Amino acid sequence: MTLQWTAVASFLYAEIAVLIIFCLPFISAQRWQRIFNWNIWNRLSQFWNKGFLTMIVILIVLFLDALREVKKYSSADQTKEAKLQPNMYDHMHMKLFRAQRNLYISGFSLFLWLVLRRVITLINQLATAVSTSAALQIQAESANQAAKKYMEDNELLKQALADDKREAGGKKEDSEETKVLKTEVKNLIEQLQRTTDALTKSRSDSEVMRKQTEGLTKEYDRLLQEHQELQNQLDSEDKKDN
Repeated sequence: MTLQWTAVASFLYAEIAVLIIFCLPFISAQRWQRIFNWNIWNRLSQFWNKGFLTMIVILIVLFLDALREVKKYSSADQTKEAKLQPNMYDHMHMKLFRAQRNLYISGFSLFLWLVLRRVITLINQLATAVSTSAALQIQAESANQAAKKYMEDNELLKQALADDKREAGGKKEDSEETKVLKTEVKNLIEQLQRTTDALTKSRSDSEVMRKQTEGLTKEYDRLLQEHQELQNQLDSEDKKDN
């Protein structure tokens, strides 16, 4: 194996190792997001897009070169000429085998490079969605507790107002205390309405974030399944090479 294909194979193995680390269940998405926010990654972020596109171009060129070699040694003319000489026939098959191996290595490297970027993006989105959902859940619980408190105060004020009316008998005009109680009841009803609206909005936002998180989780699981299938296929190709 030449130096360039050794480098591509090493790059492929590094991609597989990184994706396996990303699949570890005991490392949460929030922890990965904190790792991605380290200063060293922030410094390298300005070169990330250029490096990503450069690696794609290199892998595409190597893939097309390997594809050209496969077509070259698979042509009918080459096969007819090789059959005339047994040694040449074996030599042609060896070159064809190497070309196919290089094609698989470059193709899987290119695919996993794209998958790796997508997985990192999904991990960041999942961590953000989980954090937002937790914050909305806390806000909804606080609003719910405040609403319960206002409802209890409202019931107490209504009870006090009813007792005051009974004590007043048949009086037509309300006492000053009754007017104050009515005003407080009105204010508490308005506050309760505002709190209820805020609680409804928080629950709606939490439901939207939950659905988004489920979608991201399904996409992440799908990518992991594709990665496992590709890894199994690569393992089978390595066994054939051996």
